[in-house]
Amino acid sequence: MKFRLLLTGAAATLLAISSALAARPNIVLFVTDDQSPIAGCYGSPLIQTPFLDQLAAEGTRFTNAYATTASCSASRSVMLTGLQNHANGQFGHTHDYHKFDTFKSCAALSLPNQLRANGYRTAHIGKLHVAPEVVYQFDRYLPEKGGGHNTPAWVESCKPLFNEESDKPFFLCFWTHDPHRSGDVEESAPEKLKPNRFGNPPAGKSYPGTPELVYDPAEVPVPAYLPDTIECRREIAQYYQSCTRTDKALGKLVEALKEAGQYENTMIIYTADHGMAFPGAKTTVYEAGLKVPFVVRMPGAAAGGIVNDAMISHVDITPSLLDAAGGYEAGKQAPKHLLPVPKVGRGENAGFKFDRYHGRSWLPLLDSRDSTGWDEVFASHTFHEIQMYYPMRAVIGRHYKLIWNIAAPLPYPFASDLWAASTWQAQYEKGMDANYGNRSVDSYIHRPPFELYNITDDPAESRNLAGDPEFAGKLGERKQRLKLKQEETRDPWRIKWRYE
Repeated sequence: MKFRLLLTGAAATLLAISSALAARPNIVLFVTDDQSPIAGCYGSPLIQTPFLDQLAAEGTRFTNAYATTASCSASRSVMLTGLQNHANGQFGHTHDYHKFDTFKSCAALSLPNQLRANGYRTAHIGKLHVAPEVVYQFDRYLPEKGGGHNTPAWVESCKPLFNEESDKPFFLCFWTHDPHRSGDVEESAPEKLKPNRFGNPPAGKSYPGTPELVYDPAEVPVPAYLPDTIECRREIAQYYQSCTRTDKALGKLVEALKEAGQYENTMIIYTADHGMAFPGAKTTVYEAGLKVPFVVRMPGAAAGGIVNDAMISHVDITPSLLDAAGGYEAGKQAPKHLLPVPKVGRGENAGFKFDRYHGRSWLPLLDSRDSTGWDEVFASHTFHEIQMYYPMRAVIGRHYKLIWNIAAPLPYPFASDLWAASTWQAQYEKGMDANYGNRSVDSYIHRPPFELYNITDDPAESRNLAGDPEFAGKLGERKQRLKLKQEETRDPWRIKWRYE
């Protein structure tokens, strides 16, 4: 009798575990490369993004979502560790001679490692751009079928994951290379300065099985921070085309999930690593560089089409997804269980010992329009490419934003692809007094130590209030908030306040 009771108890425990696993959603983290919140669901009058629009209609669209840095590797490290990049060690790019790596101590709470430990099958396809692998471990890396820019074709590589017989849910990072600038220009353009193709095929061509939607440069809206020139318009048109092709990949992915019977139990998060690859956006901490699309579809949500203006950032992704997986302790802002840190080599710096995230879970915000308590984000940029040392910190509130250009008065450095951009070169060739959107070429390159903006009244950040005596109190208050955030996140650059 006792043996039977033990068996019954064990079976009940196994049943409970199995039910808990079944209840947890599959998770797809769909991340595009250099995409601003320009989409139909974000009010764009021209661009066609029907599949993202549909996802927003079924889920929650965040209107104040921020990257913490507008640089690829650094931003991705924040997404997957829940830690600011100045703390996790991924100060800039990881590839080639740039050579930045995340500290191994971050393996204790990184998203892919934690989800594996919590019983998820983990997979990645596309651009990863962070290191080392012991911090970012996936069970499998799927091939980019169809090539790097034909992202709809990648979905064929994902189908085995969706159709696999398993009691474990899956976690898929679907990370595109588009709409990043590519190494090609559109030679058919009549101007001397040719537009970048942003991963698109040459004019008149398409990738196999993926028809292209081409936009008229004369019709595209030009954001206030960019110059309204034909060179810029041609590049925006190319960018739009790349975004629409990427949207088709989202559509194919949803279709494959439905065919596999997995869609109703799959959480989908759509975002970008940072804003579009134009000077004035990417590699800056201006709004155009940091604001990103952010749409979440959660299985079982009571309603769709929710719009929430909570100020969330990429530092919140890891705790939120771990929360969905049942592995997050909200009261401690930490994983329920820290993982072992890999062995550190002789002379190697393992980094800080982390036991909590810098971010927090936004899961309670889903299916809600309430954004109470989500009123500030913090941004941290140090490098992009290795030669681009220009540390910036920013604290962004509902109304006022402070930027600290720590390296001022050094000239602002350019990413190699942004320097070569026809949008920039067309204005740079005209001289330092030429306009570049709502700035001059000179004021874009030479920046003051502090920039204070009222982003409610001046969302384009065209009027720096830092030198205005009327706003001295606000400047001081924002500086104190910035210092506090640097202390909280153990920012090494906080010591600069003492002598600069």
